[in-house]
Amino acid sequence: MMKKLTTARPKNGAKGSLNVAAKAVLPTKFGRFSIYGFEGRGPQEEAVALVRGNLNGHVAPLVRVHSQCLTGDVLTSLRCDCRAQLELSLKRISEAPSGILLYLAQEGRGIGLMNKLRAYELQDGGMDTVEANESLGFAADAREYEFPAKILKKLGATRIRLLSNNPDKIRQLESAGIRVVERVPCQPRLSKISRRYLQTKKRKMGHLLEGV
Repeated sequence: MMKKLTTARPKNGAKGSLNVAAKAVLPTKFGRFSIYGFEGRGPQEEAVALVRGNLNGHVAPLVRVHSQCLTGDVLTSLRCDCRAQLELSLKRISEAPSGILLYLAQEGRGIGLMNKLRAYELQDGGMDTVEANESLGFAADAREYEFPAKILKKLGATRIRLLSNNPDKIRQLESAGIRVVERVPCQPRLSKISRRYLQTKKRKMGHLLEGV
């Protein structure tokens, strides 16, 4: 069984702190989950975790570490594959013996919503997603995974099967003490509109994508 987590308020934002802010039941169209709210030191160190099953079972839990995408996840944008990845992940986790969907406040690969929209504007002018981020003064991918690694450890999931196409995500999680025993591809059906976006991720960022 997963160890019992108690909710608590942050204590002056102490460095390295991680607090379980809340826990509740979350019924979804993909099944019934427990939802946890986690708080760290800053505004980007907030996350929710949807958890199901015994995380300490013989089979490592299936985990998706998913970065927030308002335009895709909520507004159904076809410029990216974020919503399709989110729904595919929830479906796969609901079918697995156990799993976690970790949802992070890292909009626009870590650059924030307004800068993401500025990047969209540059892409409308002909840049690809990497060129647009770099033109705004950001890295192609500014996300960090130390905070989600802390959450996985708090949940007792130090050995996982990771739903991801991103080798850098695997490297960062493993550097933070999470053992990724298997990479499970997270590749929904290809959209004509998002093809260029995915081609850029494969060519310039090394994402492991088939048929793109």
